[in-house]
Amino acid sequence: MTTEAAGYFSRELLSWYLENKRTLPWRMNRDPYRIWVSEVMLQQTRVDTVIPYYERFMEKFPTAAALAEAPEAEVLKCWEGLGYYSRARNLQAGAGEVVSRHGGTVPDDKEAVSALRGIGPYTAGAIMSIAFNRPEPAVDGNVMRVLSRYFCLEDDIAKPSTRVKIEKLAASLIPEGSAGDFNQGLMELGALVCTPKSPGCLTCPVMAHCEGRMAGKEHTLPVKTKAKPPRPETRLAALVVGTGEHAGKVLVRQRQESGLLARMWELPHVEGPLPGGGTAVKPRRRGRGAAPGPFLSVGESLPAPRGGIPLRSPDSAATAEGDGTLLPVQIGGGDVPLQAAAGHPLHHGSQQHIGGPPLPLHAVQSDMLCRGLYEQDGLLVRPAGWWGEAEHVFSHIVWNVQVYRAEFGFWLADAAALEEQELAASPGASLTYGNLMAAEERSLYSITGEANRRDGLGGLPPNYRWIGPEQMRELAFPNVFLRLLRDYWDSVTFGLGDE
Repeated sequence: MTTEAAGYFSRELLSWYLENKRTLPWRMNRDPYRIWVSEVMLQQTRVDTVIPYYERFMEKFPTAAALAEAPEAEVLKCWEGLGYYSRARNLQAGAGEVVSRHGGTVPDDKEAVSALRGIGPYTAGAIMSIAFNRPEPAVDGNVMRVLSRYFCLEDDIAKPSTRVKIEKLAASLIPEGSAGDFNQGLMELGALVCTPKSPGCLTCPVMAHCEGRMAGKEHTLPVKTKAKPPRPETRLAALVVGTGEHAGKVLVRQRQESGLLARMWELPHVEGPLPGGGTAVKPRRRGRGAAPGPFLSVGESLPAPRGGIPLRSPDSAATAEGDGTLLPVQIGGGDVPLQAAAGHPLHHGSQQHIGGPPLPLHAVQSDMLCRGLYEQDGLLVRPAGWWGEAEHVFSHIVWNVQVYRAEFGFWLADAAALEEQELAASPGASLTYGNLMAAEERSLYSITGEANRRDGLGGLPPNYRWIGPEQMRELAFPNVFLRLLRDYWDSVTFGLGDE
Protein backbone atom coordinates (compact mmCIF):
# COMPACT_ATOMS: atom_id res chain seq x y z
CA MET A 1 0.00 0.00 0.00
CA THR A 2 1.45 3.40 -0.99
CA THR A 3 0.87 6.60 0.94
CA GLU A 4 -0.36 8.22 -2.27
CA ALA A 5 -2.98 5.49 -2.90
CA ALA A 6 -4.18 5.62 0.71
CA GLY A 7 -4.45 9.42 0.75
CA TYR A 8 -6.24 9.43 -2.60
CA PHE A 9 -8.73 6.81 -1.38
CA SER A 10 -9.62 8.72 1.80
CA ARG A 11 -9.93 12.09 0.05
CA GLU A 12 -11.92 10.97 -2.99
CA LEU A 13 -14.22 8.62 -1.11
CA LEU A 14 -15.18 11.31 1.42
CA SER A 15 -15.83 13.83 -1.32
CA TRP A 16 -17.95 11.35 -3.27
CA TYR A 17 -20.03 10.44 -0.22
CA LEU A 18 -20.79 14.04 0.73
CA GLU A 19 -22.07 14.71 -2.79
CA ASN A 20 -23.94 11.42 -3.37
CA LYS A 21 -25.12 10.05 -0.03
CA ARG A 22 -28.63 8.68 0.11
CA THR A 23 -31.29 10.30 2.25
CA LEU A 24 -32.06 7.67 4.88
CA PRO A 25 -34.16 8.06 8.04
CA TRP A 26 -31.29 7.18 10.39
CA ARG A 27 -29.14 9.90 8.84
CA MET A 28 -31.50 12.69 9.89
CA ASN A 29 -29.45 13.30 13.04
CA ARG A 30 -26.64 11.76 15.07
CA ASP A 31 -28.73 10.32 17.90
CA PRO A 32 -26.70 7.25 19.00
CA TYR A 33 -29.82 5.26 19.88
CA ARG A 34 -31.30 5.79 16.41
CA ILE A 35 -27.99 4.84 14.80
CA TRP A 36 -27.75 1.75 17.00
CA VAL A 37 -31.24 0.57 16.00
CA SER A 38 -30.49 1.12 12.31
CA GLU A 39 -27.21 -0.79 12.43
CA VAL A 40 -28.83 -3.77 14.15
CA MET A 41 -31.67 -3.83 11.62
CA LEU A 42 -29.27 -3.55 8.69
CA GLN A 43 -27.36 -6.67 9.68
CA GLN A 44 -28.00 -9.22 6.91
CA THR A 45 -30.94 -7.15 5.62
CA ARG A 46 -31.26 -4.81 2.63
CA VAL A 47 -31.68 -1.06 3.14
CA ASP A 48 -34.95 -0.83 1.20
CA THR A 49 -36.39 -3.64 3.34
CA VAL A 50 -35.28 -1.99 6.59
CA ILE A 51 -36.64 1.54 6.00
CA PRO A 52 -40.37 0.91 6.72
CA TYR A 53 -39.52 -1.33 9.67
CA TYR A 54 -37.16 1.29 11.07
CA GLU A 55 -39.71 4.07 10.79
CA ARG A 56 -42.42 2.02 12.55
CA PHE A 57 -39.98 0.87 15.22
CA MET A 58 -38.75 4.38 16.01
CA GLU A 59 -42.30 5.72 16.14
CA LYS A 60 -43.22 3.02 18.66
CA PHE A 61 -39.96 3.00 20.63
CA PRO A 62 -38.40 6.48 20.19
CA THR A 63 -35.94 6.14 23.08
CA ALA A 64 -33.90 3.44 24.76
CA ALA A 65 -36.16 3.75 27.80
CA ALA A 66 -39.30 3.20 25.72
CA LEU A 67 -37.77 0.07 24.18
CA ALA A 68 -36.55 -1.25 27.52
CA GLU A 69 -39.97 -0.88 29.14
CA ALA A 70 -42.00 -2.43 26.31
CA PRO A 71 -43.30 -6.02 26.55
CA GLU A 72 -41.09 -8.38 24.59
CA ALA A 73 -44.07 -9.67 22.61
CA GLU A 74 -44.76 -6.11 21.40
CA VAL A 75 -41.12 -5.67 20.32
CA LEU A 76 -41.11 -9.00 18.45
CA LYS A 77 -44.38 -8.13 16.72
CA CYS A 78 -42.89 -4.82 15.55
CA TRP A 79 -39.84 -6.76 14.28
CA GLU A 80 -41.96 -9.47 12.63
CA GLY A 81 -40.84 -10.09 9.05
CA LEU A 82 -37.24 -8.91 9.47
CA GLY A 83 -36.08 -12.30 10.72
CA TYR A 84 -33.09 -13.08 12.95
CA TYR A 85 -35.23 -12.31 15.99
CA SER A 86 -32.33 -12.63 18.43
CA ARG A 87 -31.32 -9.18 17.14
CA ALA A 88 -34.53 -7.69 18.54
CA ARG A 89 -34.14 -9.46 21.88
CA ASN A 90 -30.51 -8.37 22.22
CA LEU A 91 -31.40 -4.82 21.22
CA GLN A 92 -34.10 -4.64 23.89
CA ALA A 93 -31.77 -6.16 26.49
CA GLY A 94 -29.08 -3.66 25.53
CA ALA A 95 -31.57 -0.82 25.87
CA GLY A 96 -32.35 -2.04 29.37
CA GLU A 97 -28.64 -1.92 30.19
CA VAL A 98 -28.43 1.65 28.87
CA VAL A 99 -31.27 2.61 31.21
CA SER A 100 -29.89 0.82 34.27
CA ARG A 101 -26.21 1.70 33.78
CA HIS A 102 -26.20 5.00 31.90
CA GLY A 103 -29.43 6.78 32.79
CA GLY A 104 -31.09 6.04 29.44
CA THR A 105 -28.40 7.71 27.28
CA VAL A 106 -26.05 5.73 25.05
CA PRO A 107 -22.58 6.58 26.44
CA ASP A 108 -19.80 8.30 24.51
CA ASP A 109 -17.35 5.58 25.52
CA LYS A 110 -16.26 2.66 23.34
CA GLU A 111 -15.74 0.20 26.18
CA ALA A 112 -19.13 0.96 27.68
CA VAL A 113 -20.88 0.68 24.31
CA SER A 114 -19.06 -2.56 23.49
CA ALA A 115 -20.23 -4.03 26.80
CA LEU A 116 -23.91 -3.67 25.86
CA ARG A 117 -25.82 -6.82 24.90
CA GLY A 118 -25.58 -7.72 21.22
CA ILE A 119 -23.00 -5.08 20.28
CA GLY A 120 -19.90 -6.39 18.53
CA PRO A 121 -16.87 -4.58 17.04
CA TYR A 122 -18.70 -3.43 13.90
CA THR A 123 -21.76 -2.00 15.66
CA ALA A 124 -19.58 -0.35 18.33
CA GLY A 125 -17.42 1.24 15.62
CA ALA A 126 -20.47 2.45 13.73
CA ILE A 127 -22.04 4.04 16.82
CA MET A 128 -18.82 5.66 17.99
CA SER A 129 -17.87 7.05 14.58
CA ILE A 130 -21.29 8.11 13.23
CA ALA A 131 -22.84 9.39 16.48
CA PHE A 132 -19.73 10.77 18.20
CA ASN A 133 -17.30 11.17 15.27
CA ARG A 134 -14.68 9.05 17.03
CA PRO A 135 -11.95 7.64 14.72
CA GLU A 136 -13.09 4.03 15.12
CA PRO A 137 -13.32 1.62 12.17
CA ALA A 138 -16.65 -0.03 11.32
CA VAL A 139 -15.80 -3.07 9.24
CA ASP A 140 -18.59 -5.18 7.77
CA GLY A 141 -18.79 -7.29 4.60
CA ASN A 142 -19.11 -4.23 2.36
CA VAL A 143 -15.99 -2.66 3.84
CA MET A 144 -13.92 -5.84 3.60
CA ARG A 145 -14.91 -6.23 -0.04
CA VAL A 146 -14.04 -2.62 -0.95
CA LEU A 147 -10.66 -2.62 0.80
CA SER A 148 -9.73 -6.10 -0.46
CA ARG A 149 -10.28 -4.94 -4.04
CA TYR A 150 -8.75 -1.50 -3.73
CA PHE A 151 -5.56 -2.75 -2.08
CA CYS A 152 -5.62 -6.17 -3.82
CA LEU A 153 -5.64 -8.09 -0.54
CA GLU A 154 -5.83 -11.84 -1.15
CA ASP A 155 -6.24 -12.97 2.46
CA ASP A 156 -9.34 -15.02 3.25
CA ILE A 157 -11.86 -12.59 4.75
CA ALA A 158 -13.61 -15.48 6.51
CA LYS A 159 -10.63 -15.70 8.89
CA PRO A 160 -10.67 -13.59 12.07
CA SER A 161 -7.02 -12.60 11.49
CA THR A 162 -7.96 -11.02 8.16
CA ARG A 163 -10.76 -9.02 9.77
CA VAL A 164 -8.31 -7.69 12.38
CA LYS A 165 -5.88 -6.73 9.60
CA ILE A 166 -8.57 -4.89 7.64
CA GLU A 167 -9.83 -3.13 10.77
CA LYS A 168 -6.34 -1.72 11.33
CA LEU A 169 -6.15 -0.68 7.68
CA ALA A 170 -9.57 1.00 7.82
CA ALA A 171 -8.62 2.89 10.99
CA SER A 172 -5.48 4.23 9.29
CA LEU A 173 -7.56 5.63 6.40
CA ILE A 174 -10.03 7.70 8.47
CA PRO A 175 -9.57 11.42 7.71
CA GLU A 176 -9.19 13.59 10.78
CA GLY A 177 -12.52 14.97 11.99
CA SER A 178 -14.60 12.99 9.44
CA ALA A 179 -14.84 9.50 10.91
CA GLY A 180 -18.62 9.20 10.64
CA ASP A 181 -18.88 10.39 7.06
CA PHE A 182 -15.88 8.34 5.95
CA ASN A 183 -17.21 5.09 7.46
CA GLN A 184 -20.62 5.68 5.94
CA GLY A 185 -18.93 6.42 2.62
CA LEU A 186 -17.14 3.06 2.76
CA MET A 187 -20.43 1.28 3.43
CA GLU A 188 -22.19 3.27 0.70
CA LEU A 189 -19.52 2.48 -1.88
CA GLY A 190 -19.79 -1.22 -1.15
CA ALA A 191 -23.58 -1.15 -1.26
CA LEU A 192 -24.01 0.91 -4.46
CA VAL A 193 -20.87 0.64 -6.58
CA CYS A 194 -18.37 -2.01 -5.46
CA THR A 195 -21.05 -4.68 -5.28
CA PRO A 196 -20.37 -8.41 -4.82
CA LYS A 197 -21.04 -9.72 -8.34
CA SER A 198 -21.04 -6.74 -10.68
CA PRO A 199 -18.70 -4.00 -9.46
CA GLY A 200 -19.38 -0.68 -11.21
CA CYS A 201 -15.74 0.20 -11.78
CA LEU A 202 -16.46 2.88 -14.39
CA THR A 203 -18.49 4.92 -11.88
CA CYS A 204 -16.20 4.28 -8.91
CA PRO A 205 -14.71 7.46 -7.38
CA VAL A 206 -11.44 5.67 -6.47
CA MET A 207 -11.00 3.62 -9.66
CA ALA A 208 -7.75 5.33 -10.68
CA HIS A 209 -5.69 3.72 -7.91
CA CYS A 210 -7.65 0.46 -7.44
CA GLU A 211 -4.99 -2.26 -7.41
CA GLY A 212 -7.54 -5.05 -7.75
CA ARG A 213 -8.94 -3.55 -10.95
CA MET A 214 -5.48 -2.96 -12.37
CA ALA A 215 -4.63 -6.62 -11.66
CA GLY A 216 -7.87 -7.79 -13.29
CA LYS A 217 -9.09 -9.30 -10.03
CA GLU A 218 -12.10 -7.12 -9.28
CA HIS A 219 -14.42 -10.07 -9.93
CA THR A 220 -12.43 -12.62 -7.89
CA LEU A 221 -11.75 -10.53 -4.80
CA PRO A 222 -12.35 -10.75 -1.95
CA VAL A 223 -11.19 -14.29 -1.22
CA LYS A 224 -13.66 -16.01 1.06
CA THR A 225 -13.95 -19.63 2.13
CA LYS A 226 -17.43 -20.89 1.37
CA ALA A 227 -19.55 -21.62 4.42
CA LYS A 228 -21.20 -24.99 4.82
CA PRO A 229 -24.61 -25.07 3.12
CA PRO A 230 -27.61 -24.90 5.45
CA ARG A 231 -28.79 -28.27 6.76
CA PRO A 232 -32.14 -29.32 5.24
CA GLU A 233 -35.00 -30.24 7.57
CA THR A 234 -38.56 -31.31 6.85
CA ARG A 235 -41.25 -29.90 9.15
CA LEU A 236 -44.74 -31.43 9.16
CA ALA A 237 -47.28 -28.83 10.25
CA ALA A 238 -50.96 -29.11 11.14
CA LEU A 239 -53.49 -26.54 9.93
CA VAL A 240 -56.28 -27.22 12.42
CA VAL A 241 -59.36 -25.13 11.68
CA GLY A 242 -61.82 -24.74 14.55
CA THR A 243 -65.49 -25.67 14.66
CA GLY A 244 -68.37 -24.71 16.94
CA GLU A 245 -67.32 -21.93 19.30
CA HIS A 246 -63.92 -21.82 17.57
CA ALA A 247 -65.30 -21.70 14.02
CA GLY A 248 -63.22 -19.50 11.74
CA LYS A 249 -60.14 -19.81 13.94
CA VAL A 250 -56.87 -21.71 13.59
CA LEU A 251 -54.93 -23.58 16.26
CA VAL A 252 -51.45 -22.17 16.97
CA ARG A 253 -48.85 -22.73 19.67
CA GLN A 254 -46.08 -20.72 21.29
CA ARG A 255 -42.49 -21.96 21.05
CA GLN A 256 -40.30 -22.77 24.02
CA GLU A 257 -38.71 -20.13 26.25
CA SER A 258 -35.24 -20.38 24.70
CA GLY A 259 -33.53 -21.44 21.50
CA LEU A 260 -34.46 -20.81 17.88
CA LEU A 261 -37.44 -18.43 17.50
CA ALA A 262 -38.03 -18.50 21.26
CA ARG A 263 -41.52 -17.55 22.46
CA MET A 264 -42.82 -16.87 18.96
CA TRP A 265 -46.05 -18.40 17.64
CA GLU A 266 -46.38 -21.05 14.95
CA LEU A 267 -48.54 -23.80 13.49
CA PRO A 268 -48.14 -27.00 15.52
CA HIS A 269 -45.50 -29.10 13.79
CA VAL A 270 -42.99 -31.90 14.18
CA GLU A 271 -39.72 -32.74 12.50
CA GLY A 272 -40.15 -35.22 9.68
CA PRO A 273 -37.88 -37.35 7.52
CA LEU A 274 -35.92 -36.16 4.53
CA PRO A 275 -37.21 -38.11 1.52
CA GLY A 276 -34.94 -39.14 -1.29
CA GLY A 277 -31.92 -40.10 0.75
CA GLY A 278 -31.42 -36.93 2.76
CA THR A 279 -32.62 -34.11 0.52
CA ALA A 280 -35.61 -31.97 1.40
CA VAL A 281 -38.51 -31.91 -1.07
CA LYS A 282 -38.32 -28.80 -3.24
CA PRO A 283 -41.38 -26.65 -2.51
CA ARG A 284 -43.87 -26.31 -5.32
CA ARG A 285 -46.16 -23.65 -3.91
CA ARG A 286 -47.94 -22.46 -0.81
CA GLY A 287 -51.63 -22.52 -0.10
CA ARG A 288 -54.58 -24.48 -1.40
CA GLY A 289 -54.36 -27.38 -3.79
CA ALA A 290 -52.58 -30.71 -3.56
CA ALA A 291 -50.27 -31.98 -6.24
CA PRO A 292 -49.28 -35.63 -6.65
CA GLY A 293 -46.61 -36.18 -4.03
CA PRO A 294 -43.50 -38.34 -3.92
CA PHE A 295 -44.02 -42.05 -3.33
CA LEU A 296 -42.41 -44.68 -1.16
CA SER A 297 -41.42 -47.84 -2.95
CA VAL A 298 -42.16 -51.22 -1.41
CA GLY A 299 -39.65 -51.87 1.35
CA GLU A 300 -38.29 -48.29 1.44
CA SER A 301 -37.72 -46.90 4.94
CA LEU A 302 -38.40 -43.47 6.38
CA PRO A 303 -36.70 -42.36 9.60
CA ALA A 304 -38.96 -41.31 12.45
CA PRO A 305 -39.47 -37.75 13.63
CA ARG A 306 -37.36 -37.00 16.69
CA GLY A 307 -38.59 -39.34 19.42
CA GLY A 308 -41.15 -40.83 17.06
CA ILE A 309 -41.97 -44.10 15.34
CA PRO A 310 -40.08 -45.30 12.24
CA LEU A 311 -42.33 -46.09 9.31
CA ARG A 312 -41.73 -48.02 6.13
CA SER A 313 -43.76 -49.40 3.30
CA PRO A 314 -45.09 -52.96 3.49
CA ASP A 315 -42.39 -55.59 3.29
CA SER A 316 -43.77 -59.11 2.95
CA ALA A 317 -40.67 -60.84 4.32
CA ALA A 318 -40.56 -58.71 7.46
CA THR A 319 -44.28 -59.13 8.04
CA ALA A 320 -44.14 -62.89 7.63
CA GLU A 321 -41.35 -63.09 10.21
CA GLY A 322 -43.30 -61.03 12.73
CA ASP A 323 -40.91 -58.05 12.47
CA GLY A 324 -43.66 -55.56 13.15
CA THR A 325 -47.30 -54.66 12.85
CA LEU A 326 -49.13 -52.78 10.15
CA LEU A 327 -50.41 -49.23 10.61
CA PRO A 328 -53.03 -47.77 8.27
CA VAL A 329 -52.81 -44.33 6.69
CA GLN A 330 -55.97 -42.66 5.38
CA ILE A 331 -55.83 -42.35 1.58
CA GLY A 332 -59.06 -41.40 -0.14
CA GLY A 333 -61.11 -42.77 2.73
CA GLY A 334 -59.43 -46.19 2.81
CA ASP A 335 -56.85 -47.67 5.15
CA VAL A 336 -53.48 -48.37 3.53
CA PRO A 337 -51.21 -50.11 6.04
CA LEU A 338 -47.62 -49.22 6.80
CA GLN A 339 -45.18 -51.35 8.74
CA ALA A 340 -44.22 -49.96 12.15
CA ALA A 341 -41.79 -50.79 14.89
CA ALA A 342 -42.31 -54.15 16.58
CA GLY A 343 -44.92 -54.11 19.31
CA HIS A 344 -46.52 -50.81 18.32
CA PRO A 345 -50.35 -51.02 18.41
CA LEU A 346 -52.55 -50.84 15.36
CA HIS A 347 -54.97 -48.11 14.45
CA HIS A 348 -58.51 -49.24 14.96
CA GLY A 349 -59.99 -50.75 11.84
CA SER A 350 -56.65 -51.74 10.33
CA GLN A 351 -56.22 -54.90 8.33
CA GLN A 352 -53.27 -57.12 7.48
CA HIS A 353 -51.66 -56.21 4.21
CA ILE A 354 -48.60 -57.67 2.52
CA GLY A 355 -47.04 -56.03 -0.48
CA GLY A 356 -49.18 -53.59 -2.40
CA PRO A 357 -48.63 -50.45 -4.49
CA PRO A 358 -46.21 -47.65 -3.61
CA LEU A 359 -47.49 -45.31 -0.88
CA PRO A 360 -47.88 -41.52 -1.31
CA LEU A 361 -45.40 -39.67 0.87
CA HIS A 362 -48.14 -37.23 1.90
CA ALA A 363 -50.01 -40.13 3.50
CA VAL A 364 -46.93 -41.21 5.43
CA GLN A 365 -46.19 -37.66 6.55
CA SER A 366 -49.72 -36.94 7.77
CA ASP A 367 -49.64 -40.08 9.91
CA MET A 368 -46.24 -39.12 11.33
CA LEU A 369 -47.51 -35.60 12.07
CA CYS A 370 -50.46 -36.86 14.10
CA ARG A 371 -48.31 -39.32 16.02
CA GLY A 372 -45.67 -36.67 16.66
CA LEU A 373 -48.15 -34.12 18.05
CA TYR A 374 -49.57 -36.75 20.37
CA GLU A 375 -46.09 -37.73 21.60
CA GLN A 376 -44.93 -34.12 22.02
CA ASP A 377 -47.98 -32.36 23.42
CA GLY A 378 -50.61 -34.99 24.16
CA LEU A 379 -52.67 -33.48 21.33
CA LEU A 380 -54.83 -35.79 19.21
CA VAL A 381 -55.71 -34.54 15.73
CA ARG A 382 -57.02 -36.40 12.70
CA PRO A 383 -55.46 -35.75 9.26
CA ALA A 384 -57.77 -34.48 6.54
CA GLY A 385 -55.40 -33.98 3.59
CA TRP A 386 -52.36 -32.09 2.33
CA TRP A 387 -52.88 -28.32 2.18
CA GLY A 388 -49.67 -26.62 1.06
CA GLU A 389 -45.99 -26.04 1.67
CA ALA A 390 -43.35 -23.37 2.11
CA GLU A 391 -39.61 -23.08 2.55
CA HIS A 392 -37.62 -20.89 4.91
CA VAL A 393 -33.84 -20.46 5.00
CA PHE A 394 -32.18 -19.80 8.35
CA SER A 395 -28.45 -19.15 8.62
CA HIS A 396 -27.70 -22.82 9.38
CA ILE A 397 -30.82 -24.78 8.37
CA VAL A 398 -33.47 -24.81 5.65
CA TRP A 399 -37.01 -25.74 6.65
CA ASN A 400 -39.25 -27.40 4.11
CA VAL A 401 -42.68 -27.10 5.74
CA GLN A 402 -45.38 -29.52 4.58
CA VAL A 403 -48.80 -28.42 5.85
CA TYR A 404 -51.71 -30.81 6.40
CA ARG A 405 -55.31 -29.99 7.21
CA ALA A 406 -56.35 -31.74 10.41
CA GLU A 407 -59.40 -31.97 12.65
CA PHE A 408 -59.06 -31.34 16.37
CA GLY A 409 -59.74 -34.31 18.65
CA PHE A 410 -58.71 -33.56 22.21
CA TRP A 411 -55.82 -32.71 24.50
CA LEU A 412 -54.64 -35.38 26.89
CA ALA A 413 -54.88 -33.04 29.90
CA ASP A 414 -54.50 -35.73 32.56
CA ALA A 415 -52.57 -38.67 31.16
CA ALA A 416 -52.58 -40.64 34.40
CA ALA A 417 -56.36 -40.40 34.84
CA LEU A 418 -57.02 -41.31 31.24
CA GLU A 419 -54.67 -44.27 31.44
CA GLU A 420 -56.56 -45.52 34.48
CA GLN A 421 -59.80 -45.33 32.49
CA GLU A 422 -58.23 -47.14 29.57
CA LEU A 423 -56.74 -49.84 31.81
CA ALA A 424 -60.09 -50.34 33.46
CA ALA A 425 -61.72 -50.77 30.05
CA SER A 426 -58.94 -52.99 28.65
CA PRO A 427 -56.69 -54.64 31.28
CA GLY A 428 -53.09 -54.81 30.13
CA ALA A 429 -53.44 -51.92 27.69
CA SER A 430 -51.01 -49.00 27.63
CA LEU A 431 -51.66 -45.35 26.87
CA THR A 432 -50.53 -45.09 23.25
CA TYR A 433 -51.52 -43.26 20.13
CA GLY A 434 -53.02 -46.48 18.75
CA ASN A 435 -55.45 -47.20 21.55
CA LEU A 436 -56.38 -43.52 21.84
CA MET A 437 -57.43 -43.66 18.21
CA ALA A 438 -59.42 -46.78 18.98
CA ALA A 439 -60.97 -45.02 21.97
CA GLU A 440 -62.64 -42.52 19.66
CA GLU A 441 -65.31 -45.13 19.04
CA ARG A 442 -65.98 -45.50 22.76
CA SER A 443 -67.02 -43.12 25.52
CA LEU A 444 -63.40 -42.28 26.38
CA TYR A 445 -63.14 -39.77 23.56
CA SER A 446 -66.40 -38.00 24.28
CA ILE A 447 -65.83 -37.93 28.05
CA THR A 448 -62.31 -36.52 27.78
CA GLY A 449 -63.24 -34.08 25.06
CA GLU A 450 -66.13 -32.74 27.11
CA ALA A 451 -63.93 -32.45 30.21
CA ASN A 452 -61.36 -30.51 28.22
CA ARG A 453 -64.01 -28.15 26.91
CA ARG A 454 -65.06 -27.40 30.48
CA ASP A 455 -61.61 -26.63 31.88
CA GLY A 456 -60.08 -23.16 32.01
CA LEU A 457 -57.72 -23.82 29.11
CA GLY A 458 -60.49 -24.63 26.70
CA GLY A 459 -59.13 -28.15 26.21
CA LEU A 460 -55.69 -27.04 25.03
CA PRO A 461 -52.14 -27.23 26.38
CA PRO A 462 -51.04 -23.96 28.05
CA ASN A 463 -48.95 -22.91 25.05
CA TYR A 464 -51.77 -23.45 22.52
CA ARG A 465 -54.62 -21.15 21.56
CA TRP A 466 -57.24 -20.57 18.88
CA ILE A 467 -56.76 -17.39 16.86
CA GLY A 468 -58.54 -15.47 14.14
CA PRO A 469 -57.11 -12.88 11.71
CA GLU A 470 -57.43 -10.16 14.35
CA GLN A 471 -54.94 -11.93 16.65
CA MET A 472 -52.39 -11.87 13.84
CA ARG A 473 -51.94 -8.20 14.72
CA GLU A 474 -50.97 -9.10 18.29
CA LEU A 475 -48.84 -12.26 18.10
CA ALA A 476 -45.40 -12.51 16.50
CA PHE A 477 -44.89 -15.35 14.01
CA PRO A 478 -41.72 -16.52 12.20
CA ASN A 479 -41.81 -15.52 8.55
CA VAL A 480 -42.63 -18.96 7.19
CA PHE A 481 -45.74 -19.37 9.38
CA LEU A 482 -46.70 -15.76 8.83
CA ARG A 483 -46.78 -16.39 5.07
CA LEU A 484 -48.72 -19.63 5.41
CA LEU A 485 -51.33 -18.14 7.71
CA ARG A 486 -51.77 -15.10 5.50
CA ASP A 487 -52.29 -17.43 2.55
CA TYR A 488 -54.92 -19.31 4.54
CA TRP A 489 -56.79 -16.16 5.62
CA ASP A 490 -56.65 -14.88 2.04
CA SER A 491 -58.13 -18.14 0.76
CA VAL A 492 -61.00 -17.79 3.25
CA THR A 493 -61.53 -14.06 2.61
CA PHE A 494 -61.66 -14.44 -1.16
CA GLY A 495 -63.75 -17.58 -1.04
CA LEU A 496 -61.09 -19.79 -2.59
CA GLY A 497 -61.78 -22.50 -0.07
CA ASP A 498 -59.45 -25.32 0.83
CA GLU A 499 -61.69 -28.27 1.34
